[in-house]
Amino acid sequence: MTGTTPRGAGSELEASAWVRRMFGRVAARYDLLNHLLSFNLDRRWRACTVDRVSEILDRPGARVLDLCSGTGDLLIALEKRSRAATVGSDFCHPMLVLARQKIARRNLRSPLFEADALDLPLASESFDLITVAFGFRNLANYQRGLEEIKRVLKPGGTLAILEFSQPPKRLFAALYGFFSTRVLPVIGGWISGSREAYAYLPESIRKFPDAEDLSKAILAAGFSSVDFELMTAGAVALHLAEK
Repeated sequence: MTGTTPRGAGSELEASAWVRRMFGRVAARYDLLNHLLSFNLDRRWRACTVDRVSEILDRPGARVLDLCSGTGDLLIALEKRSRAATVGSDFCHPMLVLARQKIARRNLRSPLFEADALDLPLASESFDLITVAFGFRNLANYQRGLEEIKRVLKPGGTLAILEFSQPPKRLFAALYGFFSTRVLPVIGGWISGSREAYAYLPESIRKFPDAEDLSKAILAAGFSSVDFELMTAGAVALHLAEK
């Protein structure tokens, strides 16, 4: 594994800057398009993730970090279910502005900070759970991202990655491929005003490792165990790993 490779980006630094600008351009319509283009299944995927890590959320003294928080949907779901302390982070400022507004409207308290997931301003071994929902594949270096997450996790801590994957069944994979490459860019580009962004997103999914290969990479980064669960015929995978 390497990292995301937007067209025209010749280095990790350029890839990271491209992704940051792209998400900044579509931030205002991001939630609408997430729900619309996933047929509202994104809510179910996040709910499943929260359910799978509920044992940690039930610990009053636990600390939870949601990386690549975007507009905060998973962070909000975690805090609503949690007795633990929850905090979110993203490197795209417009996304964080929207996340703060959503959190305030719901009278929630999760703090947010702006940082690159590859270089977190956090002490080592400081969190019991780290979650990443649909943001990991946008990192400029997947291996370094896993190593940084492992550094920040406490021994025995859990990593939960919810991410798009490659459907294993040919018929569904063909339908999924048609929708993501032909339909998604048209609708996403029309509503967001950035067809480039919604051409990048399916391309980033196509290039991203499947669930088996991501599991191998997580283990190679030094995690002691990893399991994954496929959702929606394998279009999405939830990986749970332990440090």
